[in-house]
Amino acid sequence: MPSTTAFRLSLAVQLLTVFALGIMAGFFGTYSANVNLAMLQLDGPTYAMVQSGFNRNVRHALFFAFFFGPLPLGLLTLATSGRQGARAWGWLVAVTVLAYALGIVWFTREVNLPLNQLTESWTPTTLPADWAAVRDAWNRANLLRAVLSAGLFALGLLSLTLRLLAAAPAPAPAPASAGILRGTGARIGA
Repeated sequence: MPSTTAFRLSLAVQLLTVFALGIMAGFFGTYSANVNLAMLQLDGPTYAMVQSGFNRNVRHALFFAFFFGPLPLGLLTLATSGRQGARAWGWLVAVTVLAYALGIVWFTREVNLPLNQLTESWTPTTLPADWAAVRDAWNRANLLRAVLSAGLFALGLLSLTLRLLAAAPAPAPAPASAGILRGTGARIGA
């Protein structure tokens, strides 16, 4: 077992990892369940202006910290956990980090960002004929990110739970007299 300080440091980093996963699950989920539904009610020119505004205004340090945070934090969790990271909880952290890297970061780069760039190139007065199809493709891609990030948050919580259970002290052995009481009734009251 690593030292108490190393364990606490690694556990704190894991908590931050799970927190960042939860923030992103909430972000993508809220966007899919609320913002996207509201955006479906907008006409093309209004949609183009609002979506472009969202795309520009989400680019700030806090968003980037939460968006990219699960990757280095998850890796740091494993790096600071020593041999304990080889347990089931450590494998869950590793799978979560890999799935986040591919399913959220890479997918965003390959699917959502090109659609964002396309939307930002539109002028409200000269929208392409397929603007609604682009909107719908972006909404589907974001829904995929929302579902995946919620699942990854659940995996993060599971890894944390397994780790805490593994670190919990073993229960004290029952006193020897308890075995007599659990035996047949012949010994009780003898």
